Amino acid sequence: MELIVERVDVWAATIEDKPGGLAQVLGALRDAGADLQFVVARRAPETPGKGVVFVAPLQGDSEIRAATQVGFNVTPSLHSVRVMGLDQLGIIAELTAKLADGGINLRGVSAAVLGTQFIAYLAVDSLSDANQAIDILQRA
Repeated sequence: MELIVERVDVWAATIEDKPGGLAQVLGALRDAGADLQFVVARRAPETPGKGVVFVAPLQGDSEIRAATQVGFNVTPSLHSVRVMGLDQLGIIAELTAKLADGGINLRGVSAAVLGTQFIAYLAVDSLSDANQAIDILQRA
């Protein structure tokens, strides 16, 4: 199977848990020209009134400057691998099994299909795990 596999930096920011909290930070990124491929937002139950948003990718000085102005930082503890390819029945099960066989423990997975293509973001525990996951998946 032909896959595109690459490490990506995931950026995170705390947001207000109120109407418009997410829209405010995403609007700042849009205005800076960010073409986001990944957005996950959720409440932060451990911090009432707050939420967290994760985005990728951010590229270029203007996007990064805008992101830092609204509270985004690269998440040093979150190492992610993006995998894209032709959607097939059970593709994520197959890829995660290969990673498990290689000793990679996943801390999170987000995946979706659009048309005939899938995209998955795989979160692992360390940069070493990310590099090993990339090696395993490029051989898949």
